[in-house]
Amino acid sequence: MKHISVLIPQGETSLSNIEATYKMFTKVNEALERVNKAPLFKIQLIGLNKSTTLSNGLFTIKPELTINEVFHTDLIIIPAVHGNVNKVLTDNSDFTPWIIKQYHNGAEVVSLCIGAFILAATGLLKGRSCTTHWLAADEFSKMFPDVNLMPYKIITDESGIYTSGGAYSSLNLILYLVEKFAGRDMAITSSKIFEIDFERNTQSLFMIFHGQKDHTDEVIKKAQEYIEQHYSDKITVDQLASAFAISRRHLERRFKKATSNTVVEYMQRVRIEAAKMGLEKMRENVNEVMFNVGYTDTKAFRTIFKKLTGLSPVEYRNKYYKEAISVA
Repeated sequence: MKHISVLIPQGETSLSNIEATYKMFTKVNEALERVNKAPLFKIQLIGLNKSTTLSNGLFTIKPELTINEVFHTDLIIIPAVHGNVNKVLTDNSDFTPWIIKQYHNGAEVVSLCIGAFILAATGLLKGRSCTTHWLAADEFSKMFPDVNLMPYKIITDESGIYTSGGAYSSLNLILYLVEKFAGRDMAITSSKIFEIDFERNTQSLFMIFHGQKDHTDEVIKKAQEYIEQHYSDKITVDQLASAFAISRRHLERRFKKATSNTVVEYMQRVRIEAAKMGLEKMRENVNEVMFNVGYTDTKAFRTIFKKLTGLSPVEYRNKYYKEAISVA
């Protein structure tokens, strides 16, 4: 039987992460018992101390055991913890040596949503791939630059370490683990019971681009603002460099350092965000929206749009255009 440790961190922890994880693995056990098979999982709630209480006013969760009482586990699940990140990491730092020790003793480790910050603080993600909620991506990259963050991903799986994207995409990761440990048939059954989209694999569709201005390079901030105000114009990198009286090479280096995007990538993201809003709210057809945001090449527009959102412009419009939704 695989022992699963669902951590109960100190602070404002996602009760939905904990409850859904516990329920999904428990339902697998119940399904196996109905056909006279042994349960696969033993799921326990593990905290730093037994006095830890999580409550959102309606529900209360207390750990069954402390980390000092768990000498061996097979799977550690770290739920999302909200609030000031530095305080969260400080309050939960005692988990770090225990997680590291268990991992080196053969346990696998899972982070759900922004639980990735606690996982990254262990150092186990150094040089490895990871995802988290796209809203926390910039902060995560600054705190843990040695981690290969992939914020568009729903799931990453590398060297016995698993991470999930934002919010309820944690369900997709738990479903992924059910498939890994209990087989595809059980995962398909679970996806039907919990009504989870089995094939969902990207956060791109849900990402809202906000220009990354949490930096101190004032020239680059002005360049960003210029792009955002003139995205429908045909701006070149050379023109932008000339406008701010710096060399193209210097502009590109500073822009990448400040925003984590190249100049061209930033232009694309601003234009595609404008296109998304146009497709959601306006009566113009796809080609008209394309021209409005500065594209003239239909193939290039569709390619970049799908790369950044996971859908074609037509698919996106059909999904989010308000009149289409109300008619449906």
